[in-house]
Amino acid sequence: MKDREQKNSTPLSFKTFLNMTNEKIFSYIDHTLLKMTSSWDEIKTVCDEAVLYKTASVCIPPSYVKPVYNEYKDLNICTVIGFPLGYSVTNAKVLEAERAILSGAGEIDMVINIGDVKNKNYDLVLEEIKLVKKSCGNKILKVIIETCFLSEDEKIRLCGIVTQAGADYIKTSTGFGTNGATLADVELFKKHIGCNVKIKAAGGVKTRGDLEAFINAGAARIGTSSAVKLLASSAEMTADY
Repeated sequence: MKDREQKNSTPLSFKTFLNMTNEKIFSYIDHTLLKMTSSWDEIKTVCDEAVLYKTASVCIPPSYVKPVYNEYKDLNICTVIGFPLGYSVTNAKVLEAERAILSGAGEIDMVINIGDVKNKNYDLVLEEIKLVKKSCGNKILKVIIETCFLSEDEKIRLCGIVTQAGADYIKTSTGFGTNGATLADVELFKKHIGCNVKIKAAGGVKTRGDLEAFINAGAARIGTSSAVKLLASSAEMTADY
């Protein structure tokens, strides 16, 4: 798997390097700050950057959704539920999603219950996503499956479940697991998701070339805290969140 990723990464990055502008890349970015120590000043900095660089959204903790919405009326706000471990009961996730949307969130990133996957309780996973999607109404729902803990067969099965549940995106990672997005996972998703489901890659973004490679591979969104610094300097980063 590692060899496959390395083989794919270089040509994809090289192919897009001369053609993809910073503005174009920023339009794919969910500019993210989800650290548990995040202060209001840090959140405002991320929001100011999202406005300045016209990122797809700003992804922030649920407790900051309302104050950000009050201060940044035109900013597309994404937040997380059942995050980062995913084993909250379904009713709690539904309530989190409802409250986040009432507070001003336009997009919800939910974490599935990995335990249900390991127990092969796929009907429970499907029903939970359906209920959260129902609570989101016409807002965007992204489903985090945390690929680093899954077998290839489990990833393929979840592509079908996310599609069947009516979610808008399948997302690779929380950024808090043992690994982040890989090109191989994005390619696998692309083969097995339905035509109405998009892909979000998160974690694993270390260079400008990584951003370009994931976009070229089929990611419609990239969740990272590093985009501003990467596009300003193309310097390598040691962490995404």
